[in-house]
Amino acid sequence: MAFHVRKAELRDVGRLVRLLEALFKIETDFSFDEARQRAGLKLLLDSGKDCVLVAEHEGEVIGLCSVQTVISTAEGGRSGWVEDLVITEEFRGRGIGRLLLKQLDAWALDNGLTRLQLLADRNNTRALDFYRKLGWASTSLIALRRFPEIDE
Repeated sequence: MAFHVRKAELRDVGRLVRLLEALFKIETDFSFDEARQRAGLKLLLDSGKDCVLVAEHEGEVIGLCSVQTVISTAEGGRSGWVEDLVITEEFRGRGIGRLLLKQLDAWALDNGLTRLQLLADRNNTRALDFYRKLGWASTSLIALRRFPEIDE
């Protein structure tokens, strides 16, 4: 079975939103909101400094991988947050995620990124095993979040 990886385009947003819907069913910290996911994808695609890759099979988008660039004081340069990696259920386990991350590595090197990092749901053992097999290592850090608000 042949798979092709390319940079995402605005015409892909509808399909990418459906992939994020599937991802957010797995990730308990997030809720699907089509308007928000559509807006976020458009911001990524328009940023000029971030990367969204898609995997295709027979012209159909079946996978998504995105990275956002940030400045790392620890690295003294740009690093990347892998924000989303999702493959449609019927195509999982066929090397597509590996292919997307390999292409993402190449993009990161070409764009001067010094490190890639990601967050994964602690209960998604399938994803955690996958990342570890590809050389991703756990850190001692934990993720915290807060939604900004105005003090009155």
